[in-house]
Amino acid sequence: MLPTALQQLIDALGILPGVGPRSAERYAYYLLKTTDRNRIELSETIAHIARDVKLCPITYALIDAKEEVSPLYSDTNRNKQIVAIVEEPLDVIALEKTGLFKGTYHVLGGALSPLDGIGPEQLHIPELLDRLKNDSVEEIILATNASVEGESTALYLQKHIDEADIPIKITRLARGIPVGVDLEYADQITLSHALEGRQTL
Repeated sequence: MLPTALQQLIDALGILPGVGPRSAERYAYYLLKTTDRNRIELSETIAHIARDVKLCPITYALIDAKEEVSPLYSDTNRNKQIVAIVEEPLDVIALEKTGLFKGTYHVLGGALSPLDGIGPEQLHIPELLDRLKNDSVEEIILATNASVEGESTALYLQKHIDEADIPIKITRLARGIPVGVDLEYADQITLSHALEGRQTL
């Protein structure tokens, strides 16, 4: 019932995470109504993303194609002996926004999820182990998500590092009750973590 080009755009937008059929239709219709300039700018930006963005060969964070390594790694003010291990490149941005972390990062490229076909060989784990030795890392912060996959990945990394006999301090991001949430609405796992991670005042 729709012109072929419009239907193809709806189908293309529908592959984006969190975009359902109705949202895809709204976005496509908006793009149909907007100016040629907006459409061209969007299409050129999408076309250039693969060419202008790459992964840092050391941290696997996203960097500009013209950069050799991540500025968060090459910056002499960053402490290379402390490494926060995250699942995805956008997790780096979340931690950087706090302005508190002055170490470096290592992006795994996902989390262990056998159901989705993601095993250790799909993640940047061997590169991490090499880096722990090459940079004389003293502490790693396991900053994986508080999900089943994130917890499994953190446990796997801890076991793997222990087996590799690398003397290093391993810490985990604290977890607990989010600000603004009443206790009665917190789930049991969150409450358990909050009790385990309680601090002396």
